[in-house]
Amino acid sequence: MSKKPKFDRDQVVANATNLYWEKGYHATSMRSLQDAIDMRPGSIYAEFGSKDGVFKASLEHYARLSIMQLHGIREASDSPLSALKTFVKQAVIDTQTAAPSCMCMLAKTVSELTEEQHDLLSVAKQALKSVENRFVALISEAQQAGEVGQDKNASELARFLQIQITGLRMYAKTSDENVPLEKMIDDLFNHYPF
Repeated sequence: MSKKPKFDRDQVVANATNLYWEKGYHATSMRSLQDAIDMRPGSIYAEFGSKDGVFKASLEHYARLSIMQLHGIREASDSPLSALKTFVKQAVIDTQTAAPSCMCMLAKTVSELTEEQHDLLSVAKQALKSVENRFVALISEAQQAGEVGQDKNASELARFLQIQITGLRMYAKTSDENVPLEKMIDDLFNHYPF
């Protein structure tokens, strides 16, 4: 009979996600990971296989949270397009002060990793794609509701939206000025392909 672990796996992954989001993959030492998740190396290897295994679980956790957030926003919104706009505002504006890093953990990971970490890079890319696919579903719903023209390609709009989120986050992070993010997002939805 196997022993039940003496830790809450979901909480461990959530703590690791916060650490990786703040520091990134390379700057997270095994020691800082142990401290953040309150596990010793033997337990980490037994549960996750390696530091990479913890990182993979963190990437998947982060993607699930993003999709759950988008789903919750849609449930509370009166339209799919307003849900997308609210999500973008939360993803861009709220992360300026409320997140460990104002960059999306997935985008940060893709920019940080090389082909030497091919498996992790692949997980991050797939996680980004799963969020983008959810955008496609909402844009298609918006087309059915008459909020977005039927002549628009939902996949192209979803890709465009993903690029805008990443770009706005990066621009805000690198700008020394007080960037009018809310107005920029309103303009994005009022004057661009949507």
